[in-house]
Amino acid sequence: MNTKKILALLLAALMVAAMAACGGNNQQSSTPAPTGSSTPDGSSTPDAPDATPTIAGEVTVQIGPNPETLDPALNSAVDGGNMLVTLFETLLIIDENLEVQPGQAESYTVSEDGLTWTFTMRDGLKWSDGSELNAKDFEYSFKRLADVNLAAPYGETVIGMVDGYTAAIGNPDKDGNTTTEPDVELLNVKASEDGKTLTIVLSYPCSYFDKLVAFGTMSPVQKATVETNGDSWAVDPATYVCNGPYMISEWVPGERIVCKKNPNYAGGWDSDRIVTETLNFLLLEDSSASFAAYNSGTAQLIKDVPTEEIPSLTKVEDGGDYYVDTILGTYYLSMNTRKAPFNDVNVRKALNLAIDRDYIANVIMQGTYTPAYNFVGPGVTDASGMFFDNSVAANGGKTYISEDYEANKKLAQEALAAAGYPGGEGFPVITYSTNDTGYHVAVAEYLQSCYKEVLGITMNIDRVEWASFTPLRRAGDYEMSRNGWVMDYNDASNIIELLYSTNGNNDGKYNSAAFDTAINDSRCVDQGDHFKALHDAEKIMMEDYACIPVAYYNDFWLQSPSLKGSWHSPYGYWFLQYAYVEE
Repeated sequence: MNTKKILALLLAALMVAAMAACGGNNQQSSTPAPTGSSTPDGSSTPDAPDATPTIAGEVTVQIGPNPETLDPALNSAVDGGNMLVTLFETLLIIDENLEVQPGQAESYTVSEDGLTWTFTMRDGLKWSDGSELNAKDFEYSFKRLADVNLAAPYGETVIGMVDGYTAAIGNPDKDGNTTTEPDVELLNVKASEDGKTLTIVLSYPCSYFDKLVAFGTMSPVQKATVETNGDSWAVDPATYVCNGPYMISEWVPGERIVCKKNPNYAGGWDSDRIVTETLNFLLLEDSSASFAAYNSGTAQLIKDVPTEEIPSLTKVEDGGDYYVDTILGTYYLSMNTRKAPFNDVNVRKALNLAIDRDYIANVIMQGTYTPAYNFVGPGVTDASGMFFDNSVAANGGKTYISEDYEANKKLAQEALAAAGYPGGEGFPVITYSTNDTGYHVAVAEYLQSCYKEVLGITMNIDRVEWASFTPLRRAGDYEMSRNGWVMDYNDASNIIELLYSTNGNNDGKYNSAAFDTAINDSRCVDQGDHFKALHDAEKIMMEDYACIPVAYYNDFWLQSPSLKGSWHSPYGYWFLQYAYVEE
């Protein structure tokens, strides 16, 4: 298909959808499941093309709206991350079996004390513009993450354990103010003179550092391009230099990003299995438009499925094309704890306990999510099994939030009275911010009604377009907001550290000395001590009602049986390196 025709076909599809009866396409629901074997996470493994199928030259998917940014250092959204995994390649990669594999580095070693990691680069690495890529590019990119002026959201998460990090960011005081001149060159990351090796020295052992360097934020960026073009380098295909299997050839904001095979790619993915010439990302925020694109055959996979269509869809295990797969993450609500009345723990407790999580997950979200009574959900492991199960055991066999909603409502009312607002009397009108996709508005409307009925307080809803939504949260320019986190690697620190006082993704601006101490204690070599401290940290933030866990994520999507070779990970990514359409 000519990519120039995508928009026209989509518009035509919308017209067809508008004339169709509600309830979905019954013919679609009976399509057979795609081939492929089952993996431990329940996803489908890719099928390598054989000699017989005719393979189309394009794959078109919808996995989110227009990304806020495709600068690896600044992206913090799973939608952008989905695109970055095809456009860039890190030192190591995570394969379809969730195993860490060589990426741009052909090998690595770790010193006996766990502090010194040395990566040896592959020969013949190139940027998409054909110029040489080596370890010096990674040195530059990692030090860029420590640049306080850049304010990379993941900076502390991915390189906070690197020796010299606190000095690199200016040795901030308890309020986050620098006490020395920031200098990224103080970060202990060094490429060899010939660019063949990269040495990283940690300030404390980090057993999951291999998973960190496989995370998209740790992608290399080309120094000359970034410094010449500033922030605009990452929004213009002419200056978007990358190093992954695909490169951007066209970007029409709000419509599509078109990616072509990168002729200069060399790395960990099997180049013989990268067979599709063009990968199209439809940038649709309207789930009805996504559904129309799928039904017309314009898109072979869509993430945003209209919630009203879900009851009519047939799951893949029953012979349909509707997938539901577990991912590691939590849908939660942020309260700006720097602003009254959210700086009062009793207010936060009232807002937390007033909501019916079972109703939200199983009625509003139609059972696609699972009620969340802790912050860290099922599937996350610790040294002795499942983190969630061990949290419950340590809490006397109970979740931090009771599953008894009637009891919770009474406690919520008592907490609001203790805060000085009995029956909501005198409580200020609050505003809840959300983007207008999926279940988000329906959840917002439920919260509005619930808080009025249970607590007697008034909540307004502020609908914010996606491009402005995450910057608003990050800046703290809100009172209450929808939030959520899909984990980047299987260690509870990845989600719990969101509440650390200086973390770039601490949207609620939570600041607790006891919590920070527990996180600091978790940064140690002993795995038992590491996870004990993380359990302590979760207990502190849950008893402080630092945020409002609502539901544990699942991903759900529609995928045509003609789409082969892709797979879905428990981190919320669709890997499309090997994807192809069988005609």
